[in-house]
Amino acid sequence: MMKYNLLIILVISAAMSLPAAAKTFKWVDDQGRTHYGETIPPEYANKDRQTLNKSGTVIKSQEVLTPEEHRIKEAESAKNNAEAATIRDQKRYDKSLTSTYSSVEEIELSRTRNIQQVDARINSLKTRLKMAQSSLLTLQKDANARTKSGQKIPSSLHDDITEAQSLMTRLQLDLDKQNADRLEVEKRFEADKARYKELTGK
Repeated sequence: MMKYNLLIILVISAAMSLPAAAKTFKWVDDQGRTHYGETIPPEYANKDRQTLNKSGTVIKSQEVLTPEEHRIKEAESAKNNAEAATIRDQKRYDKSLTSTYSSVEEIELSRTRNIQQVDARINSLKTRLKMAQSSLLTLQKDANARTKSGQKIPSSLHDDITEAQSLMTRLQLDLDKQNADRLEVEKRFEADKARYKELTGK
């Protein structure tokens, strides 16, 4: 029994000590000649090559791209990824649209509510802007009156005028933004209605 076990150990050891089957590579040099070998010369490391098994069958092909080919491939990949993302976003949008609304009328009601909210902000800004303008005019009249009478304008009055002008600028920018938002809301809901009709036929 011991001799049998020893024989098994010797067989396993011998098998482990055998060299692994060497791979054969196939490549083409700059002159177009085909070469075969177990190693690829360093000067051809950046060339296309194939790996063959012991029967000569190609088991792996490795294509080495030029910098220009790399650039083109990366551009194509980026384009494909962008297109796939657009498709995913469109599917999510369509699903959200049909699950949120059950009719075109509901979309119009939602549009009205959103427009009313924006209009409320616009009206508030217009009121504040009018008040700021009135305040600025009062301060400027005070400064003009002092100048005409030969009085020196206090630094505090200068500061108040500057602050009032800054406030008017900020309010006008906010008002412009809200007006732009209102147009976007109109545009978005019109697009929602058109797409909803396409999806549902309603």
